[in-house]
Amino acid sequence: MVMLQMISATWLSRLIYAAAKLGIADLLKDGPKSSEELASSTGMHAPSLYRTLRALANYGIFKEVKPNCFEMTPLAETLQSRVPGSMRNMAITCGEEYYYYPFGKILYTLQTGQPAFHHFHGMDLFEYLTQHPDNAKCFDEAMTEYVSQMHTSFAAVYDFSGVKKVVDVGGGHGTLMKHILKANPTVTGILFDRPSVIEGSKKNIEAAGLSDRCEVVGGDFFESVPSGGDIYILSSIIHGRNNEDSASILRNCHRAMVDNGRLLLGEVVIPTGNEPFFGKIHDINLMIAAEGGGERTEAEFLKLFEMSGFKLTRIIPTQSLGSIVEGVRI
Repeated sequence: MVMLQMISATWLSRLIYAAAKLGIADLLKDGPKSSEELASSTGMHAPSLYRTLRALANYGIFKEVKPNCFEMTPLAETLQSRVPGSMRNMAITCGEEYYYYPFGKILYTLQTGQPAFHHFHGMDLFEYLTQHPDNAKCFDEAMTEYVSQMHTSFAAVYDFSGVKKVVDVGGGHGTLMKHILKANPTVTGILFDRPSVIEGSKKNIEAAGLSDRCEVVGGDFFESVPSGGDIYILSSIIHGRNNEDSASILRNCHRAMVDNGRLLLGEVVIPTGNEPFFGKIHDINLMIAAEGGGERTEAEFLKLFEMSGFKLTRIIPTQSLGSIVEGVRI
């Protein structure tokens, strides 16, 4: 039965995708509704939607409180839009056809060592997202959701005493930068990301009242990054890239930072041994979707830092899945 549940997990993930895509959790936030009401609101077939919600309730995602009537549960709350801990955009991204179908080609990756995403689409993930802005918007929001807990704990556990300027490379919508600047009133920052992302980042920094302490800059981190920072942060960036591409980004940080600058990577660090650890399964996601990407062990981070002109000084656990991998410029 345990193996059967594991095999059928793909069915459950499809049901979660459907509920997230249809916004069922948002429709139930004010109280229980019947499957007929939910079907009317979403344009779905009521009996089929009922069977879907019944199956989800089997896993604690929604609850059938009386025949044909469902309410929220703590798990279902994570499928709401724009709430703390939301996983809605992650559920949608992982379930969209462009992202989901390449996993059916896993044997190609196992045979060749190449990502099935590129094999399926004829381009890598980031090229695809550039050409499909609607998917890119959901993907960016999903990544923001995924790393939000890491960002909160990152700012809480690292000591920024004496730091003048932090550069967040690939900082997205500025969630991490906001946490750092609010917790450290004397620190200034530069938020750096793709031009297509930066417009939304500016609005978030302005809304947080941090425009006077944080500059927002667009560009390509494979070409260069803003100069003059004491600390350069890359959070959940290099796990999507191979060592050569990652080292290219880190060398740009090396050139841009002050002489005694520090590098901080917010990444999952895979432990040795057989203990359950989510990073090991997420590594397979990267193996399928990313060009040479993957989660790394401490030894692999050590090698990457040596390639890039840094010395790995310590790995700091956080209350999230990720750790802070710290290096100094040499």
